[in-house]
Formats: sequence, structure tokens, C-alpha cells
Amino acid sequence: MECRRQSIGLAHLENFWNRKLKPGNRESGNGREDAEWVNDNTLLCGLGLGLHETLAYLYSARPTYDQFEQWVLERNGGSIDQSLSNRLNDAFAGRLANNANSEPLFTPDEMAFWDENGYVVLHEAVTPENCRTAAAAIYEFLDADPADPRTWYQRQIGHTIWVPLMRHPSFEANRHSPRIHRAFAQIWGRNDLWVNTDQCGFNPPECGDWKFPGPHLHWDMSLALPLSFGTQAILYLTDTDAGQGAFQCVPGFHRELETWLKSLPAEADPRQEDLSALARPVPGKAGDLVIWHQALPHGSSPNRSSRPRVVQYLNLRPSQWDFNPIWK
Repeated sequence: MECRRQSIGLAHLENFWNRKLKPGNRESGNGREDAEWVNDNTLLCGLGLGLHETLAYLYSARPTYDQFEQWVLERNGGSIDQSLSNRLNDAFAGRLANNANSEPLFTPDEMAFWDENGYVVLHEAVTPENCRTAAAAIYEFLDADPADPRTWYQRQIGHTIWVPLMRHPSFEANRHSPRIHRAFAQIWGRNDLWVNTDQCGFNPPECGDWKFPGPHLHWDMSLALPLSFGTQAILYLTDTDAGQGAFQCVPGFHRELETWLKSLPAEADPRQEDLSALARPVPGKAGDLVIWHQALPHGSSPNRSSRPRVVQYLNLRPSQWDFNPIWK
């Protein structure tokens, strides 16, 4: 008789699978499903799973729980380290320490800049070698040649700057850079942090057949009150000038957002308001990490240089964090 293989040992994983495949339960509602959203994100971060890839698999394959576990294991090299399982279970139970006792990376002036502008740049966040190998992995995935502009636009992924490549040794090394974790710990004021598994980006220069497709200025958070604190970040893998499709944001808007929202007419859609005149690009060197407050309007920008912008997206959050379950 065939024996059932050993379970991963994460109670919340089965909880997640069950809730996502329960009929009529794809959208977050009120009550328990909203309360589980934070644990869901911690779970996926800990297991190195992208949110969209996981939901796409669940909704398309509708696997049994054994099949789902096997899918998770395959994306983790065949096994889950017991120490990681223990840490995740401690996080779900609220047993992880939430203090930040590592030596600060940012100076008082840099933290003052963060408070005033809502973003800060961590220089030399990862090694030059990691930048080179990560950028090379993106070029290889796109079947593009850094020295041949003709290859920058012949892409199967379509007219987008998003690159659906999430797993590569250099990407993982960047996500677990001690300097990056220390920087986020200083900003969050706690060190029980989990890094997400996100996509990369390739923004080539505009030309006759290629015009910048966005994303333009936007928010990735709910604009319903009360607003919640959160972070986002982008890692430059190559030197990026201001006109090279650099990340852009509206500095300081995190301090004005609530007042601005209240000032809009009741029928206005804040996401359709044009704030482009207030946006400023944030250039950087290869290895620079831009961290920003999620309340800043932000986006990429048209690349009007002669070189692509090549980046990796990442973010860190603590085990528990506040969010507004009402999307607006």
C-alpha cells in the first residue's frame, strides 16, 4: 500500500489552500478572511512563493492538498528546512521577537530625509557581482544581448517592462542581503522581517515601435481611510540615470495624502488625478536600493537614454502589520 508522504508541517498552508479553493471565497471579505491576509503574505514570503504565481496555480489546477504541497516543495528544492517551518509557525502564533537591535545603517540625516520625503537610497545594498549576474539572468531570459539594441524589443512577454522571472541564485542572494535586511529593520523598527519573491524589470529606451507602457504614477495600497504604513523597494542592477527610465515618485506626499484625499470631491477617483508635474526621478548606481513609503505616488518613467533600465523588485514586511481591508 502506498504511504502518504510526510507533510510540510505548516497548519496555515492547508488553511490557505482550503480558503482559496472554497467556492465563492476568491475575494477577501470581512472578518476572518481579512485577518488571514497578513498570515497569507508571511506564509508566501517564507516559502519563497510569488502571490500571483501561487493564486494562478491554485485557480487553474485546483489541486488536492497533497498536490499543492508537492508544488510548494518543488519550488523549494524538494524540502522545507525545519528551522524555517518552526519560524513560520512561531510567526503565525505571534511568538517572534519584534524589536530591532542591529546597528543602524542609515545616518540621522538619511532618516530625516526619509521622514521628510518618504524615500531613501541604500547605497551598495548588494555586491557588484550579484548585480552583474542578476542583470545577465534577465538578459538571458529575454533572449537579449546587452550590446545589440535590436534584441531589446523582440520579446515574447509582450509590451511591458515587467519580467516574470523570479528565481535565480543571484536574485535570492539579493533578497537575503544582510544590508537590505538591516535597512528595512531600521525603517520598520523591528527585525522579524520576511522578504517577498517578486518579478524583475527591463525598461528599454523608447524608439519608433516602442513607447513606455507604464506603470505611471500609482499606489499599490488601499486609499481608504485610515491609511496604513508599508514599504516598497526597487534594486538597480545597472547604473541608471534620471532619464533612463528611473523610478519616480512625488516626494513628501505621504505626509499630505490623507488631507489631499479629504479635499477631493466625493465623486472624484484619486487614482485618476494627474500628479505627474510633482513627480521626481530617483537615479542610482548598480547596487543602489530605493525604499519608499507606500503612500507615495510612484512609478517608472519613459527611458529616453541609449541603455535599458534593469531592476529587481523586492520588499520586506514584519510577521504582523496593519492594513486596511477595504480597497479604494
